[in-house]
Parts: sequence; C-alpha cells; structure tokens
Amino acid sequence: MAFAATLSAVPPMAWVLLLANIFWAVAYDTEYAMVDRDDDIHLGIHSSALFFGKYDVLAVMICYGITLLLLAVAGLMAGLGIAFFTGLIVAEGIAYHHYKLIKERNREKMLRGVSA
Repeated sequence: MAFAATLSAVPPMAWVLLLANIFWAVAYDTEYAMVDRDDDIHLGIHSSALFFGKYDVLAVMICYGITLLLLAVAGLMAGLGIAFFTGLIVAEGIAYHHYKLIKERNREKMLRGVSA
C-alpha cells in the first residue's frame, strides 16, 4: 500500500516483498501450529501443521528458504549493500536455529522457538 500511495503504482519489488511476507507467515504460523497440534485435532481446527502432516518441518524450512530468497531478490532490485545481505545471513542462522527446535517435534523445544 505504501508503494501505491507514494508512487501511484505497484512496482515488481512490492510483489516480491508481498510473496516473501506470505511465505514467512506460513512458516511461522505452521511452526506455531505444531505446538498446538493436539489441541487443534481435539477442537477440529484445520491448522497448517495438520495440513502439512508429517512434512510440517520440511514445509516450514522450505517457506523460510523461499522467504530469504525473495528478500535477497528484493535487496538486489533495490540495490542494497553488504549490510542488508549480512542481515540475511543472520536471518538464515535464525531459521536454522528454528529448525533445530522443531526437527524432533518436541513440544517444549518448539514452544521456545515460537515464544522467542
């Protein structure tokens, strides 16, 4: 909306950022839903963790990977420098940390990942 308001147009970079945001939200929401899986089943809630089933960890990591790739594309489109890409490397490390927390599907470890 900011692009449209200031430029009276929506440039390609805005669409890249929107997609990055969607993939990040799916990753985070799935990670959070993994913690509540048993409650979701009991209550009949159709969460992303239930949708992805035994592939939930893979889905989270693919979504984080796509997010980081799209952010890198946006950074290149904007001509951003080393500080931005260093930040993406840090974000990759954080995504890997989340992988370590969710890979065993241990509720206590997963809860640490979503409450941090």
